Amino acid sequence: MCTDGVNSDQMKTNLEQIDEAVALSRRWLHRAFHTLEDTQMLKTAAKLRDAQSLLDDVRALLSEACESIEAEAALSDVTVQVV
Repeated sequence: MCTDGVNSDQMKTNLEQIDEAVALSRRWLHRAFHTLEDTQMLKTAAKLRDAQSLLDDVRALLSEACESIEAEAALSDVTVQVV
């Protein structure tokens, strides 16, 4: 559905793709965290653990944004007229 010049379905798909990229980055970061933790580089591992948490927050916000797109698109009262 197009709302105020923005195709909300395409935007939702775009946000889902961004979420997938963040999820992949988080997995790589998680692997690096475990490598550093296993080699007793605990200060650096702690920084990576904190970064993982931030990426989890990003993913939660992206999920909320997808839900908002759906809600706002449903409330839209845009009408299309043939000219």
